[in-house]
Amino acid sequence: MAEPRDASVLVFDSGIGGLSVLKEMRIILPSMRYIYVADDAAFPYGAWEEQELLERMTKLFAALIERHNPGMIVIGCNTASTLAIHHLRKVYPDQIFVGTVPAIKPAAERTHSGLVSVLATPGTVKRQYTRDLIKQYASKCHVRLVGSENLAQLAETYMRTGFVDEAAVRAEAAPCFVKQDGKRTDIVVLACTHYPFLVNRLRKTAPWPVDWIDTCEAIARRAVSLASDLTFKQRDAALPDIALFTSNQVSKEIQRLVVGFGLIGTAYP
Repeated sequence: MAEPRDASVLVFDSGIGGLSVLKEMRIILPSMRYIYVADDAAFPYGAWEEQELLERMTKLFAALIERHNPGMIVIGCNTASTLAIHHLRKVYPDQIFVGTVPAIKPAAERTHSGLVSVLATPGTVKRQYTRDLIKQYASKCHVRLVGSENLAQLAETYMRTGFVDEAAVRAEAAPCFVKQDGKRTDIVVLACTHYPFLVNRLRKTAPWPVDWIDTCEAIARRAVSLASDLTFKQRDAALPDIALFTSNQVSKEIQRLVVGFGLIGTAYP
């Protein structure tokens, strides 16, 4: 019989976007301790070369696993998941990894027009993993991949300050809206965990109504499904839920932000 695992979940992202995943996790798996890790020293991941990012993540996870020994790891980042999750599972076979992938399958199932757009970071757009998902689940749809250079940063700014340039949001999402043969895009996949924080602005600035699909709830439910097959120790009530930032910069605005998600912000490690 396997040894009980630590009653903790490590949620990882390049910035604060993964808080959208953590929020869902805490609703449906409330008995665990949560350790949120933002690799903000390397933000945005979408701008990195693949090999350099893979090496950075491998080294970073070695330190995180040694220090925190989490019972489960959730990678709340499409770019990181599509690039590294298979590699990380091989390097750290004793760990349980839950990844984040674009919600292409549910989008293909729900679309009426057959016109679907995937709004993502440039890293997710260029990844073969993403194209394989389209081939597997959406071969009968016209799927437009839109690589946004700035939307993740706009979401970071909005979450930190409460303000965002709506014209800039509109410009980043504009290529998602396609008219073809009398039909229009009816679904946009938010393929970055930062983007749900801007969904109200995206709705407001869209040229017509669409269904915006993100993966946060699906990730959380996948984690719960895996957790049901595992045995966990009782949580140590003396250990708080925390948020770590690899930049070692935890400003007052960040403290206020993470407190709203039930976390205490602290510098890495």
